[in-house]
Amino acid sequence: MMKRFVYADNAATTQISPEVLDAMMPWLTDGYGNASSIYKKGREARIAMEEARHKVEKALGVPQSRPDYPVEIYFTSGGSEADNWAIKGAAHLMAPKGKKHIITTVFEHHAVLHTCATLEKEGFEVTYLPVNEKGLVTAEQ
Repeated sequence: MMKRFVYADNAATTQISPEVLDAMMPWLTDGYGNASSIYKKGREARIAMEEARHKVEKALGVPQSRPDYPVEIYFTSGGSEADNWAIKGAAHLMAPKGKKHIITTVFEHHAVLHTCATLEKEGFEVTYLPVNEKGLVTAEQ
């Protein structure tokens, strides 16, 4: 009898789709240059990264980045870095307007909680809402 496997940790790591694997294989095997470097493989990686950025921009309907226009799509190393950038970016954007209050939950990923704790040290007010037994925030909170 074959045992059925259920994977329930997609929030941490998700199996790569076959289409993504096919698209990435050349870069994982031959084109592994550092996109910030000036050597040939690095320049090739940079070109590929910019092409990927334009594809994402097009898919999301945002203006394509170019030298005279700010980049709208940023690639991060993973979810924790993305959480950090998003929260700090929004907080520092709103702070000059006098909006220095962040509301989150006690149940967030540590990347969110650590970023909020850092912002508290910078003078932001952070409210940590509790969640109910289903992991939800209720209107009363």
